[in-house]
Amino acid sequence: MNGLVIKNTGSWYLVRTDDGKNIECKVKGNFRLKGIRSTNPIAVGDRVSIVENNEGTALITEIEDRKNYIIRRSSNLSKQSHILAANIDLCFLIVTINHPVTSTVFIDRFLASAEAYRVPVNLIFNKTDVYTEEETEYMDALIDLYNHIGYPGLKISALEKDGIEALQEKIKGKITLFSGHSGVGKSTLINTLIPNTGLKTGAISGYHGKGMHTTTFSEMIELSQGGFIIDTPGIKGFGTVDMEKDEIFHFFPDIFKFSKDCRFHNCIHINEPDCAVRAAVEKHYISESRYKSYLNMMEEEADEKYRK
Repeated sequence: MNGLVIKNTGSWYLVRTDDGKNIECKVKGNFRLKGIRSTNPIAVGDRVSIVENNEGTALITEIEDRKNYIIRRSSNLSKQSHILAANIDLCFLIVTINHPVTSTVFIDRFLASAEAYRVPVNLIFNKTDVYTEEETEYMDALIDLYNHIGYPGLKISALEKDGIEALQEKIKGKITLFSGHSGVGKSTLINTLIPNTGLKTGAISGYHGKGMHTTTFSEMIELSQGGFIIDTPGIKGFGTVDMEKDEIFHFFPDIFKFSKDCRFHNCIHINEPDCAVRAAVEKHYISESRYKSYLNMMEEEADEKYRK
């Protein structure tokens, strides 16, 4: 029997079979995915084969090949990774300029990982109803920057329901992942898009200005107009996985575009002579924030190799 994994609680998986039945499943004891050291060998969005037992539950025995997935380094500082979701048509990274702040480094790490695993990403800039004039100008500048690179941006206020109709059109009939920091309004947004979902919404911690976790597991929520939203727990940081130092620039489309004009084919765009990428940064063809994010990821990769 085949089906779609629609919920992952850590110990159990809820699978919707092709004939529309929901069955609680466990993973067969020796189940491992080749080449991926992950805390969760099965992810929401996976297509799987299952074998039912007499208790009305089932064992997951096989996973179909994935078209893509979003993966990040596990938060417990181990060398393992955590797959947020698989087989995604579209991903929305929810960003807030304030309450809490989403840094460009976080955005760029997420986008680079999505590029590496072939996941198309749009940006949602939420909480437009609470920004100062200066914050709104900064938001508009970021939207221009990412639009130019190829990541469309959408301005919304989930609380005031501004921009929701345009978003509903984009997600119709698709499997869409929603991700972002805790506190960016993800649960409020999903409750707005799918009334009666009843997702808990959390307050912002006044001391740190950061969100507190309300979603504790990944889940697919069905849309009345067709398709699913994948809701995932809020993430504090986004550690990238399995990126070699000399390939990181491949996942920055704006940097990759200029890299072919570098003097050396193995240029990593830090201090090599006649580097077209650094020249493009100086001429503002590549934004400084994007280049800083690239350097940040390069430094992390170097630290990892040193620790090993």
